[in-house]
Amino acid sequence: MKDNELTPRIAVDAIIVKDDCVVLIKRKNPPFQDYYALPGGFVEVGEYVEEAVVREAKEETGLDVEVEKFSGIYDDPKRDPRGHVVSIAYVCRVVGGELKAMTDAKDVYCVPIKEIKNIKLAFDHAKILSDAGIL
Repeated sequence: MKDNELTPRIAVDAIIVKDDCVVLIKRKNPPFQDYYALPGGFVEVGEYVEEAVVREAKEETGLDVEVEKFSGIYDDPKRDPRGHVVSIAYVCRVVGGELKAMTDAKDVYCVPIKEIKNIKLAFDHAKILSDAGIL
């Protein structure tokens, strides 16, 4: 095994609530290709996690966001089929930009909160939304 296979990777997830809906992407790539997911991704070397969540939200949704508050840490070693990934979730508010799918997103939606429980979400994103008090 390589050293990087023995070390967990760090990711971030953005919980963006806007007008009684949650911004979700449809994933373009595996794992969970074509599933709905919170915008997010891996933290880059030398990057603060709050900077990473703002960057990932912009890269995937076209929206400029600010972090409102920390929501939770998700560290189940089996939460991501690619390996051990620890995700840090933040509730964010929109401060600009235009909602449009970018980079790893096949599409982006503002899904009404009442409809989210009927959608199959990627990873443990239903738990993240539940813990944030959205579901």
